[in-house]
Amino acid sequence: MANPRIRTSALLLFSIFLLLACQVSNTPASTAAPSSPSLISIGTPTQTETSTPIATLTETATPTLEPAPLASRVLILSIDGLRPDAISLAPMPNLLALMENSAYTLAAQTIHPSSTLPSHSSMLTGVCPSKHGVDWNDYIPSNGYANGTDLFDLSHAAGLQTVMHVGKEKLQQITEPASLDIFTYVNDRDLVVTQRLLDDFPQDFGVMFVHFPLVDGMGHVYGWLSPEQLSVAFRADEALGKLLAELDVRGIRDETLIIITADHGGHDTTHGSSLPEDMTIPWIASGAGIQPKALTTQVHTMDTAATTAFALGLPIPPEWDGVPVYEAFSLPVIRQSAQCQ
Repeated sequence: MANPRIRTSALLLFSIFLLLACQVSNTPASTAAPSSPSLISIGTPTQTETSTPIATLTETATPTLEPAPLASRVLILSIDGLRPDAISLAPMPNLLALMENSAYTLAAQTIHPSSTLPSHSSMLTGVCPSKHGVDWNDYIPSNGYANGTDLFDLSHAAGLQTVMHVGKEKLQQITEPASLDIFTYVNDRDLVVTQRLLDDFPQDFGVMFVHFPLVDGMGHVYGWLSPEQLSVAFRADEALGKLLAELDVRGIRDETLIIITADHGGHDTTHGSSLPEDMTIPWIASGAGIQPKALTTQVHTMDTAATTAFALGLPIPPEWDGVPVYEAFSLPVIRQSAQCQ
């Protein structure tokens, strides 16, 4: 008589053999040899698991190349002709208080020639004068506009509201009208320029450029750092205070990146040279995404456009000479921009 344990093992092996044979014979041809990889799971697979290729999952998991926005909007204020040393000499208490919670440098550099229209063109196009081609400093409509893709082109194409509110008419030659949702020219004092803006404040701007003209104007008449110029720098600071208060009232200051800078400095009653007094400008960033600190990065005026685009999560055109001031966001400095030649 056969050993019962041996007989039981034989029966078990025979049953397994029959089960495997049935599974092989019942497997459809389309799934027995799949043409593309599919997910494998234990138990009954779901429809998603059997129909999702591995390649699709890999593409979905790949992070986007565009950075996430750090700010909902950006306000750029240019105080025309403001030398960094005028901030404490005036004094400018609102700006000094803002600097305590800002990433800032008082040694940023503008372009040569250090004149209003070429310098603002580099500030807002992100490129050197050799690329944007603005070599004039008066309002000459027949000369057209700065070359290349500027900050307003980029922002408007992304569906952001673009605003330019300025105290010098010639600044409209920086960008084509089609790239501006709102353009306002106010030929008056900085406080009046500001009040006109507050009277009809844009409801949902993405990028707004504001320009105060009078510090430059008084410098040309009375000289840079003269008592007369410092007095209007103090008034420009008062206008800044009103602008910041408006952001507070609207509850949007915390989500707004604020950049305060200048197009050039000056010496005697002029500017435009390569002298440090003409070339050195303040660069102060406050608000959304910013980590307060004194910057060690060498900032150039073209970096304003690049920093704005970076904060808004917009792609930076490869031809731009400016780079984001990464240090202001406490990010590793990938590279720094170079002074225009």
